[in-house]
Amino acid sequence: MENKKKNILIIGHSAKEHALAQKLSSYDNVEKIFALPGNTAMKEFCECVDIREDNSQEILEFVLKNEIDLTIASSNETIKSDIADLFQANSQLIFAPTAAASAFAISRSAAKKFMYKLRIQTPKFGIFEKQPLAIEYIKNAQYPILISSDEDSDVSVKAVCSGVAMAKRCVEDLFLSDEKKVVIEDYYNGHEFTLYIITDGYEALPIAVSADYRFLENGGGGLYTSGIGAYTPDYKISEYVINSIMSNVVFNILKSLEKRETPYLGILGIECVLRTDDSFYVTGFTPFLKDVDAACVLNSVQDNWLTLFEACAVGSFADDYFQILHSNTSSVSCVLSSRNDGEVIKGLNLVDESVNIIHFSTVKNEYMEYLTNKGRTLAVTANAATLASARKLLYENIDVIDFKNKKYRTDICD
Repeated sequence: MENKKKNILIIGHSAKEHALAQKLSSYDNVEKIFALPGNTAMKEFCECVDIREDNSQEILEFVLKNEIDLTIASSNETIKSDIADLFQANSQLIFAPTAAASAFAISRSAAKKFMYKLRIQTPKFGIFEKQPLAIEYIKNAQYPILISSDEDSDVSVKAVCSGVAMAKRCVEDLFLSDEKKVVIEDYYNGHEFTLYIITDGYEALPIAVSADYRFLENGGGGLYTSGIGAYTPDYKISEYVINSIMSNVVFNILKSLEKRETPYLGILGIECVLRTDDSFYVTGFTPFLKDVDAACVLNSVQDNWLTLFEACAVGSFADDYFQILHSNTSSVSCVLSSRNDGEVIKGLNLVDESVNIIHFSTVKNEYMEYLTNKGRTLAVTANAATLASARKLLYENIDVIDFKNKKYRTDICD
């Protein structure tokens, strides 16, 4: 790799992109970071660019004009626009999978079909494009079941249903909202976790394992979300389980994609639920990092992330890396949600320097104060030598952050 400082473009606007910009801005080998479109909080580290995430041609023109050394596309909309294929055809370095390679990681129905074909253990499922067939399925299902939209987003529906009446309402709501596909699957109430790997499409290495908190309420109640808390490292997951996922899931997937001539380049999250000490179900996938645990995962690695991304993009990953060097940091993350838009967030200037404050899509008022957005507003991540110390630090700092109707779980990593 060249030693010159690099200009970086990050495509996306949510918490994971904010966490990545914050991390990359601390490196000596970074000259300047652009974010497209970015969010208000990212302006502290980046120059934000007003171009649509799915306008691949205009993004390419921006990259050529501004001498961008590496583009990192983490937004689902951008990945689906097949920016990776366009950039590779124009000899521009990009860290992102192609649309064809990533379809299974973005679409839940595609993921389920892919796992079934590859004989990867996943809960029993059904995929429905018509409401009557879905209603008929839930009448005979074994409960609890998980009902979800085909693609994850902040507005997508996901619900764990304990009976027919609740499941019927959820299915009806999904089809009323013009959902094209509804996925219904058995739900296993076990320890949920995500193994993150990095790959050039041929070789792969595990990055980190994060423990996932999905339910909105303490103890696993309320709405089932895309993530409300996390911690890493997840000591409940043994090396045996990690090795089993790598050999039986990750390399199985990579070999299949390679045969299709659509290798997956990027970060891939394998979402799982632990059944016993050494067995698991794979429940889904995520391209790149999830918003809630992005800071946890980024802080868990000692290697320079930019150098890692470049190695994958230029094809030297297999030669340059035999393992990922991990930091001795433990991290615990919790999402603070708001019931309203526009509430002033106070106390951010009082947060400890070792704590990451990651914004979803907050804005500033005329007094330069951050305002809440309805729903997930901030992800607070504390870092320390042990999980117990990180958890203590997390909740001490959550206490100093204040806005009206602040909501969060108090049992993360308890």
